[in-house]
Amino acid sequence: MVEAEKRFKIAADNRRARYDYEIGDAYEAGLMLTGTEVKSLRNGKATIAESYVSVERDGQVWLINSTIPEYTQGNRFNHEPKRPRKLLLHLKEIVKLTKGIEREGMTVVPLKIYFNEKGRAKIEIAIARGKKAHDKRETEKERDWNREKGRLLRDRC
Repeated sequence: MVEAEKRFKIAADNRRARYDYEIGDAYEAGLMLTGTEVKSLRNGKATIAESYVSVERDGQVWLINSTIPEYTQGNRFNHEPKRPRKLLLHLKEIVKLTKGIEREGMTVVPLKIYFNEKGRAKIEIAIARGKKAHDKRETEKERDWNREKGRLLRDRC
């Protein structure tokens, strides 16, 4: 999996989501973008830290509150930076997302926007449960211990 990830150009990463949420099932979705949005994404200036995914009653999935800044060389055909963007998923995946959201405390968060090997903009979304403060402290303790353990092993050798 690590080898496959090297081929992708990551345009935006939501590292905060892994800290704030327990990540469950992850899905890859296509993004419905305009031309200037794609060019702006290739510059790598997009942010998805405050964004979330909304599943509508009619079966459409939308990325809300993500920011793709205007393309600098774009003219009057430039896009609106914070507009809602439609996500392209299979019907089975939309049903799984809907069932996941209906469970108590679950939400759908975007993890990263990237370009696949064909050059298409994709977004990785996941069903997640919000962490409580004590869960976040536990995660931080575990991360610190793993870092310290790595240092001790490195010094020993």
